Amino acid sequence: GRGFAFRRKQKIERQYRKLLKKGRKVHSQQDNQFTDTYPEHLKHLYLAEEEMLKKRRRAPSDSVLSEEKLNKAVDGYGRYGYDCLVIVRIWSTCTFSHRSVMTEGKFKKKTSNQKAKEEYEKIKAERARKREEAEKRKQQREAAQRLYKQKKMEAYKILSKKTKRGQPNLNLQMEFLLQKIEQNT
Repeated sequence: GRGFAFRRKQKIERQYRKLLKKGRKVHSQQDNQFTDTYPEHLKHLYLAEEEMLKKRRRAPSDSVLSEEKLNKAVDGYGRYGYDCLVIVRIWSTCTFSHRSVMTEGKFKKKTSNQKAKEEYEKIKAERARKREEAEKRKQQREAAQRLYKQKKMEAYKILSKKTKRGQPNLNLQMEFLLQKIEQNT
């Protein structure tokens, strides 16, 4: 007959087929992740990871029962045994697919972590370079200031010299101005 057990059986079969479809969709979406947009210096790492994930994805598809095997198992178990078998099979595929998604998630996190580390290293190198440039500019500025102060001090000594009577020494001032004019031309 077509009682509640038959409807339950159909419902469980639909759920099982849905899970199978979902598994295929998840795999096809994950295949789309691996495209040619990898940075050149990291391309070999991404390709190796892609192969590893593809190998892992092949293993669960072998362990899942095909519909023919499921139907053969149903004939052997009768009405209520079938329900239990299908529920157990659905439960095991759910947990297995959950585990595989978790491991793939770990790999994604690992690659993003690697990307973050590389980004951090770039930023760190850039900061170190900027720090060195700033240090060089600071040393050049300090050297220029020392030279400027030294020249200023010499000019002050020459211009501030006095005669015995306390008058400014105009001969030294004229010589200083003459030197300055000769340097500029």
